[in-house]
Amino acid sequence: QVQLVESGGGLVQAGGSLRLSCAASGGTFSMSAMGWFRQALGKEREFVATISGSGATTYYADSVKGRFTISRENAKNTVYLQMDSLQPEDTAVYYCARRASPQATRGPNTYDYWGQGTQVTVSS
Repeated sequence: QVQLVESGGGLVQAGGSLRLSCAASGGTFSMSAMGWFRQALGKEREFVATISGSGATTYYADSVKGRFTISRENAKNTVYLQMDSLQPEDTAVYYCARRASPQATRGPNTYDYWGQGTQVTVSS
């Protein structure tokens, strides 16, 4: 059974940093692309970043490019999202997602498993 557990969310001031972690269990982690998505209050869930199963390919939303970095440690079955220069508009619940394919994609409907989410709040 595949499970995803996010951690690392919290409250931070604008300009600060946070690192989110997502621990995966079940299946072959290195054969799964991983993604981060977020959903702000009253808005639709949106793509943030994705990384291929090998870690060689990454994609970012334009809104976070240059500020956020996605990475993974396959030996630890964990994917990370380093978030720097955080802004109030980054406030959202952040979700980790896993594909049953190693190819990185942006669309949320291409992901098969989702974590419970972790709240990130950026104060101005």
